[in-house]
Amino acid sequence: GAPVPGGGFLEQADGTSWMAMYAVNMMQISIELAVYNPVYEHMAIKFAEHFLYIAGSIADVDGNSLGLWDDEDGFYYDLLQKEDGTHDRLRLRTLVGLIPMFAVIVFDEAKWNKLPGLKERLDWFMEQRPDLVKLISYWKDTKGSEQHLFSLLRGHRMKRLLKRMLDPAEFLSDYGIRSVSKEYEEHPYDYYLNGIDYRVRYNPAESDSDMFGGNSNWRGPIWMPVNYLLIHSLHIFQEYYTDEFRVEYPTNSGNYHSLAEIAYALSCRLKSIFLRNEKGERPVFGGYEKLNHDPHFKDYILFHEYFHGDSGKGLGASHQTGWTGLAALL
Repeated sequence: GAPVPGGGFLEQADGTSWMAMYAVNMMQISIELAVYNPVYEHMAIKFAEHFLYIAGSIADVDGNSLGLWDDEDGFYYDLLQKEDGTHDRLRLRTLVGLIPMFAVIVFDEAKWNKLPGLKERLDWFMEQRPDLVKLISYWKDTKGSEQHLFSLLRGHRMKRLLKRMLDPAEFLSDYGIRSVSKEYEEHPYDYYLNGIDYRVRYNPAESDSDMFGGNSNWRGPIWMPVNYLLIHSLHIFQEYYTDEFRVEYPTNSGNYHSLAEIAYALSCRLKSIFLRNEKGERPVFGGYEKLNHDPHFKDYILFHEYFHGDSGKGLGASHQTGWTGLAALL
């Protein structure tokens, strides 16, 4: 965990989830290679085991702390381990609680049948470590899609997470997914530690505090790489669940859509940052007359570091094509 002011350590939902994503991605690469060269099957087994143990750490199957999933709120939270050995969940809804969605792969029945060693090892886990197996998707069931799913999230838990993510009052902006719930704009999150009040407020643009690092995700802007990965993950889940799996979008709208349809809708919101709106202006330019209407500027789009959570205005470094260029793949 990461040390925090006032003592103790932070067990981070996003850091753990990034490692789960790494494990399943390496497992997928190993599976692809093992189809042609069986020597790589051992690597697939190794990364599958790592993934299961990471899932166990997120859920705290050993009973040492609380686990990062909060069943009451339907969200993943960071966990503060205090110096006295006690634990507190930081019930602050930020994009770190959405990162577990990234840890997902699918592979088809043909590949599955060519990997008897992997199947045997995973069957062993089902018999000997059911406490770990129950934490992730049930990979043996193809649900008629001929795809096997390996994910930190089972369907019911993903729906609860998406309910938060697709709520306009929380993460869903007209221009993508915010990095902090908009709920904290009017109702900031306060956590008291050793007599000090640590407050986080939703800020759609630059941070007004250097807590957790001034240029951090504890604010509210839209970050292109995270949005891209969310959309990519929805497409992967769609391969397994097909159109039968439907989620309310937006939350509380009464309209239900497939994961592919939701991914497309989110892509459209992100692309609208750069496209001309009904006023003939691009939200990325933030209402600047010269950038929006001068013929020498209006068609030269800047790829900003991040974007205003409510207006889509480009913020931070103006030439962050290294990750904002992902917009070209939407």
